[in-house]
Parts: sequence; C-alpha cells; structure tokens
Amino acid sequence: MVRVAIGLVAVSSLVACSAGNGAGVKVSTTPVPPAALAVFPADKARNVPTEAPVAIAVTHGTLRSVKVRGAAGELAGRLSPDRTRWRSLRTARPGTTYTVTAVAADAAGKTTQTISTFTTVAAQRTFDIQRMLPNKYETGLTVGVGMPIMIEFDRPITDRVAVERNLIVRSSKPVEGAWHWFDDRHVDFRPKTYWPAYTRVHVEARLAGVRGAEGTYGKRDHTLDFKIGREQITKGSTKTHHLVVRRDGKTVRVMPMSAGRGGQWKYYTTSGIHLAMSREPVTVMTSPDAGPGQPGYYRLTVYNTVRISNSGEYVHSAPWSVGSQGRANVSHGCVNISPSNASWFIKNTLIGDPIIITGSPRRLEPTNGWGHWQEDWKLWLKWSSTKSFPTEALA
Repeated sequence: MVRVAIGLVAVSSLVACSAGNGAGVKVSTTPVPPAALAVFPADKARNVPTEAPVAIAVTHGTLRSVKVRGAAGELAGRLSPDRTRWRSLRTARPGTTYTVTAVAADAAGKTTQTISTFTTVAAQRTFDIQRMLPNKYETGLTVGVGMPIMIEFDRPITDRVAVERNLIVRSSKPVEGAWHWFDDRHVDFRPKTYWPAYTRVHVEARLAGVRGAEGTYGKRDHTLDFKIGREQITKGSTKTHHLVVRRDGKTVRVMPMSAGRGGQWKYYTTSGIHLAMSREPVTVMTSPDAGPGQPGYYRLTVYNTVRISNSGEYVHSAPWSVGSQGRANVSHGCVNISPSNASWFIKNTLIGDPIIITGSPRRLEPTNGWGHWQEDWKLWLKWSSTKSFPTEALA
C-alpha cells in the first residue's frame, strides 16, 4: 500500500508539471525598441563654431563606437559611464569638414549606424604662441619656486575665456593657481603660494582651432615640461644691509650688501618680491637717462650679475663698494655684494628664485620685470577669465 501511494504522488506531480507547458498555451513577448541616435551638429551643418562640442546620444541602447574624422585626424571624445552619450574633448579645426560615424546597439544586440557631416567656420587669420617661459634656452628647465608660466601671443587675444580654457596645467604636487592677463598678448600663470619644491609641471596649450578673436583661430598646440628645484628664498633689507639666503628652510649664506643710495627716486632699490630673471657672467651697465658727457652718466662693466627687474636692478659683484657693504647704501639702485659672494650667488641661483628686498620707499611694480608676486591673490584673480583652479595631477 505504501508503494502505491508513493507512485500516485509521483504521477500527479508529473502531470502538474507537464500541464504548464502544454500545447496551445500562448507566451507573450514585448518588442525590443530599436536604438535611436541623435547627433549634434546636425547633418550638413555649415559655419559651425570650432568650440561647439560634437555630441552624440542614444536612446533604447548603448553606443558601440563613435568616430569624428577631419582632414587633420580624429577628434578625441569621451563616452559616458553608461555608454549612452559621447562628447568631444578638443576644439575642432576651422574650415574643416568632419564626418561623424556612430554605431549603437539595442537591448537585443541589433546595431544601428548613422553617418553625418558638418563643416566648421573658416579662419581669416591664425594666432600662435610667440614665446613661452620657462624654456630650455632662456631659463633652463629646472627653475625656482617663484617661477611663473608666461605666454606671449603673436596677435591680440580678445576671446580670453576660450584661450584660457585650453591652457592646461598639471603638476606632480597639485596647487591652486590661476592665469592672469597683463594685456591682450600676455597671459601668465602662478600658484596662490610658491610652487612646492621638487615639483614636476606639464603645460598643454591646446590652441589648434581655438578662437582667439573675431575670425582668428589658433594655429597649433604647444606643450611644456619643467621642474621646480629646491626652495631657495633670499631676503635682504636696505636698512640692515645684509642678504640672507635660505634653502629648504635652512640658512646657507649671509652676505653683506649695499643697496640704492636714494636721494633721487631712480636711485632707490625697489622693495618687494623680485624673481631671478637671468644670470649673466658679464653685464655692461650704463646710466638710463644720461649720455656721455652729461651729468650722471656712467658706464660700468660688472661681473656675476643676477637680474631682478626690468628697471636695471641686479644683484652683482661690486669690489668698489666692499667697504660700504653691510653698513651703507651707495649704489645707483643695484644690490652690491663682494666678488666672492657674487660668484657664489650666481652659481647657486635658479631662474625664478624669489629675492625679497625690504626697507625702501620705492615699491616694485607688478609689471617691472617678473613682479608677479607683488599682486595679492585677490588682485591676481581680478585679471583672470576662469579664476582659480587646482592643477590636474601629473603621474
């Protein structure tokens, strides 16, 4: 009897299972909607601004591939994490026809492709970087902690926002910094405080195709790599008559000095945060406003000079004033030190090292040489189009 009961249970179970999949039962299915692609700029669009992003979006699917190709190559872009959107990362080239090819797949894996073209506005003129500092020849590629990044253009720039957005700064030790326009041809970058010592810096000027002014577009891209050396800051006072050199926080040299004698405004050494601008083994100095035979004229050959402004100020060897160094100011505005100290100083100074002078009533102007640190951060940002930002990390 037990065996029969078990058999009946087994049979009834099988019958129940088979009934659910029997013939004549309808299975409902929902149609898979096809992937739909949208592309901007629209197909056959003309006079498209070079800064207008290329954007592709898909509904009911994901993007498999996107290519935007022009005569100069492909335009780089980035997919969204969910692969439903693509956006270009670079500025397009002016006067160029681009072909957009996008492929998407729906939930069932069926692919859809769209191909379209657009043409960017033509350039009437191009602009380029005429000079960028630091560089290998003028400053060396290892510089001091105060060194700004300085860019000079060969044409006036009126679309400062477009240009600034495409000036990328990366550093191995991220800092807060900002670009600053001194005029329509010069834009410079400095951190809020000095660069950290031993930082590597990479600059990308992604200017190819960037609009700089009406009808004017960037000619090409530029890159720059340099290093920040040890932190060396020199401080001197026109009242105490000594220069104190500190490296990585430790005093490494104390040098008696003589500064500008004053009397006339031009004979005061300027107070402020100077930067070492050049190192010159030999410099011929002449009076700026008096010629031969006129009162106040001089012509001197001096040695081991470190330039600190555009108004003729140097830290240099002055054997004729050694007796006054450490106790009186007797120069025409330069900082005089002994021949042995000048020899040491030129060998141990990097371009961009801060040299801070105090005690003089004459203030260093921000535009006198590299007086960038004379502007406080609020004033520096006043002439920035994109304001402050942290530098991107450099691996």
